[in-house]
Amino acid sequence: MGRLRDRMIMDMELKSLSPRTIKTYLRWVEQFVIHYGKSPEQLGDEEIRDYLHYILKEKKASQAAMNQAYSALKFFYEKTLQREWNGSKIPRSKTPKKLPIVLSQDEVQRIFSSTRNLKHLTAFMIIYSGGLRVGELVKLKVSDIDRERMSIRIRHGKGAKDRYTVLGERTLEVIQEYWHSCHPQDWLFPGEKTGNYLSVSSIQRAFRGSLTRAGIPKHASVHTLRHSFATHLLERGVDLYFIQRLLGHTSSKTTLVYIHVARRNISQIKSPIDFFDKDKKPKP
Repeated sequence: MGRLRDRMIMDMELKSLSPRTIKTYLRWVEQFVIHYGKSPEQLGDEEIRDYLHYILKEKKASQAAMNQAYSALKFFYEKTLQREWNGSKIPRSKTPKKLPIVLSQDEVQRIFSSTRNLKHLTAFMIIYSGGLRVGELVKLKVSDIDRERMSIRIRHGKGAKDRYTVLGERTLEVIQEYWHSCHPQDWLFPGEKTGNYLSVSSIQRAFRGSLTRAGIPKHASVHTLRHSFATHLLERGVDLYFIQRLLGHTSSKTTLVYIHVARRNISQIKSPIDFFDKDKKPKP
């Protein structure tokens, strides 16, 4: 793609897309170009439609991959080539709405008890304590832990947004133990190479090990701790508005999914008819 590739990279960087998103978008656009063997400037709506249909039917692409390909091509044609994107001719596939897997509080405690490494235990407790994404966790700095306000500062979260979330007292105790043991200076979780932070994959591997040792059969990932944080808060009666802010969701619709997984005791819910004045009984 040459100059077009460079222009697309510049456009994505100006939009403050994450390095991971930039890499993913580039890969999809390059595969699209290779598929036709032509400059993308010579390709239009029909070729895009055919390509998306091809990776769906022939390559058996997952729904997530389909959405990545669609978003990458849309960005490239709209932003880099400055062409109008015809959504009616190039429809986006509907993503099935799946409910998140959630751990019970007992299961979360079992995972903590099964974690042998203090650094990993501290990481898991911070994710669950504040509802962090794992990518946000690894980029935490020592200075982001505010002991006075019992809060955690998230810098450049999803959508390049900063926010604060809560810090549990038990989590702070473990953080202090970890700090006295490992003495992190800049990054709270430094990586093997000097100046780098811990990799996301290392946290994911550690979580899978703890999940197995805990004997929990659920297909959970480290991100499940974030889902569990939100669900357990909702079950405790915390308002969805505050949960949305703690999670860093732009839309309340994203947070609403936890209503479907939170366990509420229906027997405690009264019918609105029972709030009528008992002295004013209806006559048949």
